[in-house]
Amino acid sequence: IGARSALFVGGQPVGPVAGGLTVGPGEEPAPIGAICGEPDALVTLNAALAQLLTVRVTKGSVLREPLVSLSWAGADGAAYFPRLVFEIESGADATLIEIVASPDVASLVVPVTEVSVADGGRLRHVVVQILGPRAWQVGTQASRIGRDGDYASYNVALGGDYARVRSDSTLVGAGGSSRQLAVFFGAGRQMQDFATVQNHQGKHTTSDLLYKGAVAEAAYSVYRGLIRVEKGASGTNAFQTNRNLVLSEGAHADSVPTLEIEENDVRCSHASAVGPIDEEQRFYLESRGVPTEMADRLIVSGFLDDVLEKVPFPALLPWLRATLADRLASAEVGMGVAP
Repeated sequence: IGARSALFVGGQPVGPVAGGLTVGPGEEPAPIGAICGEPDALVTLNAALAQLLTVRVTKGSVLREPLVSLSWAGADGAAYFPRLVFEIESGADATLIEIVASPDVASLVVPVTEVSVADGGRLRHVVVQILGPRAWQVGTQASRIGRDGDYASYNVALGGDYARVRSDSTLVGAGGSSRQLAVFFGAGRQMQDFATVQNHQGKHTTSDLLYKGAVAEAAYSVYRGLIRVEKGASGTNAFQTNRNLVLSEGAHADSVPTLEIEENDVRCSHASAVGPIDEEQRFYLESRGVPTEMADRLIVSGFLDDVLEKVPFPALLPWLRATLADRLASAEVGMGVAP
């Protein structure tokens, strides 16, 4: 990722910490739900059991290399509760990469990440989930964006048996913006479960969400999204899109977008789609000598690539493309294939 990147493993810094950062051991935990709102039972359990890591990018600092946090769930039959509070002070600029990974073990991972972007701050936040096939995840990501702040989140979900993540973004200051992107793939009997909230409180705020993924064999995906515009948040622009490809007869995807608007002067829209591979696209490739199985994989790769290429840290793009290609190659893709 970068020789000068700041690295945290299991909530502890590895090597020197870059200038412009304040890293705390979490001796005085932030109030539960200070950013993520009313906590559920697992967020409360995380606060009780986790070793809290707080990272603050100081006012006006611009970090050229990303900060990398690795949560490794390596033991069979164990539970892990990583918790990160990440603060961007006024005018600061940074990139944060979180990796949640495990080998093939039966484990429970409950990650909680709370992000605060102060006035004029900028953060690009990438979360890569590559858990083993027997691991369960129930994750929470929450962000709070101040006046003219900018927050871009990017989720990659490829692993786990059951993998759930809730991503809430609250725009509290006028002129703030939030972009939420995700790409996911499920095969076997995987379950990919997403819930998002785009919460507008400040005036003239903007949020834009795009989640795209594919499920094969007997995999299942669920997306539940809410755009909430509170009273007084005039001038809001909010957009939400979720698109899903179902690649096998035994696979299934649900998409439930929702709007909750309490202000008049706004522009909001949502769109969702669930369906199989386009027959015309397949026929076009087959007519040019491409075997059906390869044609399907090419179509899926193209479908996901417009999200992949938007990754905020471009050095990850070759790995993302190669990993997705490997997952597609090992899955049985085709509406006539039994799971």
